[in-house]
Amino acid sequence: MVYDTIIIGAGSAGCVLAARLSENPDRNVLLLEAGGEDRNPFIHMPAGFTRLVRNKAVNWGFRTEPQQHLDGRKLYWPRGRVLGGSSAINAMCYCRGHRADYDHWASDGAAGWNWDAVFPYFIKSEDHEGGENDYHGVGGPLGVSALRYTNPLSAVFLDAAVEAGYARTDDFNGPRQRGFDYYEVTQRNGRRSSAATAYLKPARSRSNLTVWTGALAEKVLFEGGRASGVRLRRKGQQIDVAGAEVILSGGAINSPQLLMLSGVGPADHLREHGIDVLHDLPGVGGNLQDHLDICTLVASKKAITYDKLNEFTVGLRYLFGRNGPAASNVAEAGGFIASGIAEPGATGDQPDIQFHFVPALLDDHGQGDMAGHGMTIHACALRPKSRGTIRLNSNDPAAYPAIQPNYLDESYDRSVMIECVRRAREIYAQPAFAPHRADEILPGADAVSDEDLMAFIRRKAETIYHPVGTCKMGVDDQAVVDPRLGVRGVEGLKVVDASVMPSLVSGNTNAPTIMIAEKYAAEFA
Repeated sequence: MVYDTIIIGAGSAGCVLAARLSENPDRNVLLLEAGGEDRNPFIHMPAGFTRLVRNKAVNWGFRTEPQQHLDGRKLYWPRGRVLGGSSAINAMCYCRGHRADYDHWASDGAAGWNWDAVFPYFIKSEDHEGGENDYHGVGGPLGVSALRYTNPLSAVFLDAAVEAGYARTDDFNGPRQRGFDYYEVTQRNGRRSSAATAYLKPARSRSNLTVWTGALAEKVLFEGGRASGVRLRRKGQQIDVAGAEVILSGGAINSPQLLMLSGVGPADHLREHGIDVLHDLPGVGGNLQDHLDICTLVASKKAITYDKLNEFTVGLRYLFGRNGPAASNVAEAGGFIASGIAEPGATGDQPDIQFHFVPALLDDHGQGDMAGHGMTIHACALRPKSRGTIRLNSNDPAAYPAIQPNYLDESYDRSVMIECVRRAREIYAQPAFAPHRADEILPGADAVSDEDLMAFIRRKAETIYHPVGTCKMGVDDQAVVDPRLGVRGVEGLKVVDASVMPSLVSGNTNAPTIMIAEKYAAEFA
C-alpha cells in the first residue's frame, strides 16, 4: 500500500509523531525502527538504564572520531536503538531548558519557535504527578513525577550547594531554572515513561498505524524532486515502500546520515562516496553540538552509596513496591548556575553550567567496578561554541558515520570546563559533606592549576548524551530545514527530531525533542 506518512525512527520524536498523526483515522502511518521491541525489563525499571549503556541489543554504541583536544580519544556515544530510542535508555531527567534558549532560536531564523510559541507543547505533552499549575500540565501522554526514592547523599549535596552560596529552586521547569533541586523524571508509578510507553503503546491498536521493527532505512526514494518513499532492509530483504510524505526522526546522527545516503547534502562529500547528488545542501551534518561533561569523584566515609548494593534485595523491593534504589534515576539531584564567565549577551538568569549528582562512583559511563564507596558530581558546559560534523564513512547504509564533535576547539569551552571542576570541588568542600567526604579520587588533590585541570579534562571528559543541530532549522545558508521542518530544496520530506535544533538548550534534550514533535504534529503536519 501507499502510506500517507512514513516516519523513520521510533525514538523520542518518532513515537510522538506516530501517535499524534495516527489520531486521524484517514491517515495511514508507517513507523520504521532499526532496533527491536522495548521488552528488556531494565528499560522499564528506572535504575536499570545503568545496565543498558553497552547493551548492543538496544544501543547503537557509536564512537566519535579521535578528538584532538581530548588526548586523541574516540569517545563513546550511546544512543537508543529500540522502540523509544534514547528515551528508553536515558536517566529520565525532565528538563525543558531556559526560555532564552528558544527566543534565541527564533532570533536566529527559526521563526515561530520562541518560548511563548513552544511552551504550550511542553504542557500538552505532560501528565504531571503534582497536578496542573502555571508551569505544568496534566492529561498528556508523558508521565512526569518526583522521584519515589532518593539516596540520603543527594540531600547532602543540595545542602552543600546552599552552603556554597547557591540558591535552591523548587522546580527547574518553573519560574526560576537557576538553583539546585531534585530532578523530576519521566516516570509514571515508579516505571520509566519513555516515548514508546507514553505515546506509541496506546496507539498501536489503531488500524491505520503500522510499526515495523528491525527495519533499517537505506535511503529516501524520490520522484523528481519529491520524496516518494523509503528503501529499507528488513529480515535480510530489501524493500521499497511508497509514501506521500517521509519524515526523518533518526536523531542528530542518523537523520543527516540518511539524508546524505539519499543524495541530499554537501555535493562534493556525496560524490566522494559515489552518491548521486539530488540536491546540494551544504548544511546537512554540520552544526553538531553536544554537552561535554566532566566528573569529579570523591570517596565516601560511609557505605550509604549505590556502589555495593545487594541487587537481589533491591530487586525484590522494586518488584513488590515500585520503590527503593531501583526506582531511582541515579542522577537524582542537580543544579544550574551562571559561572560569571558566560558569553557576553547571555540573559541575566540564564545558566551556563549544569550539575548532576550521583551517590556512587561513576567513571567511563559507569562501566567497570571501582573499589569502595563514593560520590560523583557531573558538570557540563551548557552553551559550547565548538561545532562539529556528521559525515559518511561509506555509502553502505549499515556503516556507522564519522562523528566529529570537535570538542573544546574553542577556548571559551575550555574555560567553562575548568570552571566546572572548580565549582564541583567548591560544593564538596562545604560542611554538609564533612561527615561523608574522604579523599578526592578524580582529578585528585595534586591537580591544582588550570593546566592540571585541563589535562584531567582532556583525559576524562565524556558526552552527557545531548547531540543536536545537524539538520539545523532556519533560513541561512547552513539551514537544512525551514521553520516548518521541511527539507529545503525538495518536497515531501521533513526532519523532526533533535537534529533541527539551531543551538543547544540549557539542560537535558529529551523533553525539548518531544516538544518539537508535538508542535510539528499540531501545526505543520
